[in-house]
Amino acid sequence: MWIDTHCHWDAPEFAEDRDAVLARARAVGVQTLVVPSVQARDFQSTQALCRAAGLPYALGIHPLYTPQSVEADLALLERALAEAVDDPLLVAVGEMGLDYFVTGLDAERQQFFYLEQLKLARKFDLPVILHVRRSADQLLAGLRRLPVSGGIAHAFNGSAQQAGAFIEQGFALGFGGALTFERALQIRRLAAELPETALVLETDAPDIPPHWLYKTAEQRAAGERSRNEPCELPRIAQTLASLRGWSLEQTAVISSCNARRVLPGLAAFAS
Repeated sequence: MWIDTHCHWDAPEFAEDRDAVLARARAVGVQTLVVPSVQARDFQSTQALCRAAGLPYALGIHPLYTPQSVEADLALLERALAEAVDDPLLVAVGEMGLDYFVTGLDAERQQFFYLEQLKLARKFDLPVILHVRRSADQLLAGLRRLPVSGGIAHAFNGSAQQAGAFIEQGFALGFGGALTFERALQIRRLAAELPETALVLETDAPDIPPHWLYKTAEQRAAGERSRNEPCELPRIAQTLASLRGWSLEQTAVISSCNARRVLPGLAAFAS
């Protein structure tokens, strides 16, 4: 019924109960979840976990991991994509992109890894899953220079104009836990007003918790933790349904159809 288009199910935070996390998601109708890798050393383990569970995955180098990545990692990515070219579970290149929010990252280095991964997506005719954090215009510039076959702008929080530019490039925009905060006015406005064909749902679990899981800085300092899970997707979707005036069933159908359109490999996971 539901597709979580962005879930780091392979993350260490799920090491102790990974199977139970997946079982809880499926129990509430999350049909499948897309698992994007974040660094070269995880490619094989992410693939192995996803193949064992029958989950779709993506391979890529996250911008936050570019400081410890080396150029040889791009060769590893190219080899991994080539070896998985006939794997029906491989659905995209990612998570990749640019992050100009986190301080201390080398912008030029990020750009290098971003553009090289766009080239690989073009070579293997795969869509991409983009990390977009205060970087929409720069990402769009790269896409105009090296167009790919669409994909998802994950956790989108840009302007309506930037959203339209991604849509023109064949992208859908990912909405998740941030949507559930009443003060997230721009995100909610976009979710309510963008064409329905542009919307996909995601959790980014274990990150970006919805408001009911969020812990304040004081709570975190006191040792309290919150871990997002893919089973939260239907409740997150209820916010989108309310904003659009849709039923929950409509929201599931529309968002899942959009996910399958921009990540064609998900067609194998049709309900």
